[in-house]
Amino acid sequence: MSTPALTTGCLMQIMTTESYEGEPILQVLGSKRIAGGNAERYRLLLSDGQYLQSFSMLSTQLNHLVVEGQLPEFSIIQVKQHITSVVNKNENDESRRVLIIVALEILKSGTEVNGKIGDPISLSDVNKQKPAVTSAESPRSVLNTNSNSNALPPQRTQKPTTTNMNESVFDGRATLPISGLSPYQNKWVIKARVTAKAPIRHWSNAKGEGKLFSMDLMDESGQIRVTAFRDLVDKFYDMIEVDKVYFFSKGQLKPANKQFSNIPNDYELTLSSDSVIQECKEDLDDVPTVKYDFISIDKISDKQPNTIVDVIGVCRDVGELQAFTAKSTGKELKKRDITLVDNTDASVNLTLWNVDAENFNDYGQPVLLVKGGRVSEFGGGKSISMVGSTVLKKNPDLPEGHFLRGWFDNGGGREIRNSISAQVGGGGGNFNTEWLTFHEAKLKNLGNGDKPDYFQVKGTIQVIRNQNPVYKACPQDQCKKKVVDMQNGQYRCENCNIESANFKYRMIVNMSIADWTSNRWATVFADDAEKMLGNFESRKLN
Repeated sequence: MSTPALTTGCLMQIMTTESYEGEPILQVLGSKRIAGGNAERYRLLLSDGQYLQSFSMLSTQLNHLVVEGQLPEFSIIQVKQHITSVVNKNENDESRRVLIIVALEILKSGTEVNGKIGDPISLSDVNKQKPAVTSAESPRSVLNTNSNSNALPPQRTQKPTTTNMNESVFDGRATLPISGLSPYQNKWVIKARVTAKAPIRHWSNAKGEGKLFSMDLMDESGQIRVTAFRDLVDKFYDMIEVDKVYFFSKGQLKPANKQFSNIPNDYELTLSSDSVIQECKEDLDDVPTVKYDFISIDKISDKQPNTIVDVIGVCRDVGELQAFTAKSTGKELKKRDITLVDNTDASVNLTLWNVDAENFNDYGQPVLLVKGGRVSEFGGGKSISMVGSTVLKKNPDLPEGHFLRGWFDNGGGREIRNSISAQVGGGGGNFNTEWLTFHEAKLKNLGNGDKPDYFQVKGTIQVIRNQNPVYKACPQDQCKKKVVDMQNGQYRCENCNIESANFKYRMIVNMSIADWTSNRWATVFADDAEKMLGNFESRKLN
């Protein structure tokens, strides 16, 4: 395979104009990891055969090319998409333009190229020797004095922006893909679809109080989380609608806090007073629609806690609105549990919080779509909880939604055989686990892992201890966890994250159970303990 010809002289035009439209062919003469910073980045030494450019870097989604050794020295690449950005001035009050490669194609590996092509000189040295460009001269007119200028592709004329409210402020502006955003540029426009919008949240701490909301954006290159604070909440919240496409410009890009976001992006965007958002009503074909990765309700039991899932089901039952106090803020929180069913004859609880819980209307037992719900586990049962980025849609216009509507209206969901949210416990028969002896359970090392192990055993109660037969438990019916006495008249449930002036006494039984192989001490709580002792007393009386 012959070595592709480099786009000679193109680096001069790329680094001196903002409207280079070609896909130049360049040679990689070296790469180096940039020290410092929260996100890993790689710097490249590029050559077009005539000029060298050392102020170039890969966008983060291309880092794997260096890490995996796909860009060795002397590799020939074609730059499919790029941006340039002016970074801060140095001690000589000089600004510096950086080339950021967003997309590229490797035309030939460096291992197949016989060294450096041409005898390029540093572009920075050329710029130091070049006379200043007068107002009558454009970078294009200077470049035309070069004998290689015929090899350069034509540049685009950029339309001026406008502030006329009847016209788009983004007319004529080239958009940047989300994956190309980085802290090294300050002039950009992205066109993206809003896939999620969280409710407005309020906070109060030693530094003051305020409000915020976040939204998730998506284009063909990736996703990003966007957050607005204080006055910008009033400015933008009502205008943003999920599933619509908008232009976004200006804001602060910073490393993403993965603790609060599952968006696959190293950065997140914070809106500023200069930020501009405008709905895009035309040319929407290049922005993908929201895709769902639905799992059936019966498969939720196989998911690990904190897994993010997409689920669709019919709202069969709705629980009462519950209110409690949050320890961290002292504010009242509200929640509501609803039951979803689908055609696998399985059900699961969905927990709504605060505004969603208050405003939920179950009229007509609607089909509910949950995108980005988080799997929770309690007592061996699994449930779905709404989080900040979760999207809840009622009666979605989707084939899956129409199917479930017909299934339920024709008698589906009347007899649910598999309750995913049911707690695993005695009296059981409502879960399917392996029958083992105590000796077999020991050989399997059950109970020594990071999560609970479940099995069934048939044994005889040998001894029941009579010490501490009751404990103070959470007053909520569905929670049986022990509360902590705060010594101020309040009792805290760590499981529900609430404080209350009330608690409920629940029974606890500690006993020794034996089968023909061994014996084990076991603890039975609350309803199961009462049921077991009730049956025991009944048999004793008979």
